[in-house]
Amino acid sequence: MGLPTVFVRFTGCPLRCGYCDTEYAFQGGQWMLQQEILDQVASFSPNYVTVTGGEPLAQRGCRELLTALCDAGYQVSLETSGALDIGGIDPRVSVVMDIKTPGSGEVGKFMLSNVNALKPADEIKFVITDRPDYDWAKEQIEAHKLVQRCEILVSPVYGRLNPAELAQWVLDDRLPVRLQVQLHKLLWGDAPGH
Repeated sequence: MGLPTVFVRFTGCPLRCGYCDTEYAFQGGQWMLQQEILDQVASFSPNYVTVTGGEPLAQRGCRELLTALCDAGYQVSLETSGALDIGGIDPRVSVVMDIKTPGSGEVGKFMLSNVNALKPADEIKFVITDRPDYDWAKEQIEAHKLVQRCEILVSPVYGRLNPAELAQWVLDDRLPVRLQVQLHKLLWGDAPGH
């Protein structure tokens, strides 16, 4: 967070989380060849590239694009819902995988087998809507020994949960997680494209 990053946003998602802030990515967009995407990314001269969605793994060619971005010398991350298999992703890619909480409305869609495919450089993210979501996430962290796998992020739903309240819960429990806020929303509000 805080590093200048180019986002490559794929259209389409098989999930419908109740707090989704990228519903505009459910449809529309434009078809682009891999080379066109690479050329557009290069025009920004970035160090960091994040491939996100919707759900990027639902799109044909996503894994190949991730490898091509790594081959071009970028530090690449993939944001995924965890509802689709993360196998076969270039090991140079840092995976940021959501585990959907009950407050998302999509709690049953997560593929627990994806946890075994995570590397130490990857991250698991819980988007938290309220205290019951936080307590549920805490149970998952403990039950699946997630802290031993990779870094864990907790992120409050923008406009629904005060980040300071979530931070206090983490501090009170001494939970070994990192608080993540949506910096782009603090800087630019809800405007799509930031």
